[in-house]
Amino acid sequence: MYLETIQAQLAIMTLKARHLRLGDGKEWGAYAAMLTEDFVLDISESGLVPVIHGRDAAVKQIRASCDSAITVHQAHMPEFKIKDSEAWVTWAMHSRVVRGADQPSITLYGYHHDRWVLQNQDWKLAALRQTTQHLDVYSPVKF
Repeated sequence: MYLETIQAQLAIMTLKARHLRLGDGKEWGAYAAMLTEDFVLDISESGLVPVIHGRDAAVKQIRASCDSAITVHQAHMPEFKIKDSEAWVTWAMHSRVVRGADQPSITLYGYHHDRWVLQNQDWKLAALRQTTQHLDVYSPVKF
């Protein structure tokens, strides 16, 4: 049981890194393939976006928000709770979003609260809720 838990943790850590890299690289097909079909995205804390249900709707929202920006997302220090074929992971998170000459850029510090599920022996991201601890806003950047 202990070995299976460690293997699951290592797999999910690798997948989280890939998830963030694919989003930053705007590789939307591969990004979407990492999510369950009934994926839930909750970035509603800001009050600007409601909870989004469904992989396609979530990818559409993320893409609309990030496609024209330079983004770098990092996740650190995962805390795991694994039971059978589900894992709940909280990650310390740091994001930088540079939007260009006409919009402010941000650096966000907070947490991702993930739920992963094992489907056909592969871990998939089933839900992500983001909470923000601190947000820095910068004047538009001129390139």
